[in-house]
Amino acid sequence: MTAAQLISTIFLPLSLAIIMFGMGMTLIPADFTRIIKYPKAILIGLTNQLIILPIIGFSLAVAFDLNPIMAVGLMILATCPGGPTSNLITQICKGNIALSVTLTAIASIISVLTIPFILSYALAYFGSNTNIAIKLPILDTILQIMVITVIPISLGMLIRKFKTSFAKRMEKTMRIASTVIFILVFIAVLAANYKLIGTAMKEVGMVTLFLNLITMAIGYLTARLFKLDLKNSISITIESGIQNGTLAFVIATTILNNVEMGIPTGAYSIWMFITGGILMWQLSKRKNVESV
Repeated sequence: MTAAQLISTIFLPLSLAIIMFGMGMTLIPADFTRIIKYPKAILIGLTNQLIILPIIGFSLAVAFDLNPIMAVGLMILATCPGGPTSNLITQICKGNIALSVTLTAIASIISVLTIPFILSYALAYFGSNTNIAIKLPILDTILQIMVITVIPISLGMLIRKFKTSFAKRMEKTMRIASTVIFILVFIAVLAANYKLIGTAMKEVGMVTLFLNLITMAIGYLTARLFKLDLKNSISITIESGIQNGTLAFVIATTILNNVEMGIPTGAYSIWMFITGGILMWQLSKRKNVESV
């Protein structure tokens, strides 16, 4: 197993599960019931992730006149919704964690159906000369969501319920720990993929930066346009602009059996960590974002 595979299959999922556990200690069931009663934020977030994001990805691929391999690689990335990393960034940015987790879970399940449909069209349109049928492992995808996100968060919420004072005392510590883990993961990703990153930034660095910035901007603007508060707007902004790079890379290298198609994901991962880090640095300073 290579260093990159070790990081993506063991270190990253384990780190995210630990972070989700700490995140769970900040949540109570009412956080989720409020979202269900007022579903506007979920509908806006899902529309951004599952409809607007692929349209932006396709438009950029055409506008930048990418070659077929890079164009399909960009579309792979644009079809993958936010993963657990977006939940981590949302927590540190003091967004609505329950909304972020809910969007990640729902979008990930729906994307099992949307990814094959959109990518089949992209492969045909850009003419990548492949007849591979795109079928995502539904059970494996759901299991990944359960193990990395749902179970750790549920355990954290149980501790919050039965050891409330302990959970509250640990909030600041877990936020600091999450930031440190985020930085370590970023460094590990850089170290493991340094050969790929140079090529990625040269070939699709600009287009992937635009994809990241445009999707986050649209996420924020649509949330504010529909009069969501800042806490919900932060969650939708991050969910719209922080994609599941691990899933995208698996689709490119395993399902489509084309490492080159993973190049846009390599470039995007760098921008994702940089812009996510900037948001964390700026928004984590805020004492209260509830009523802004």
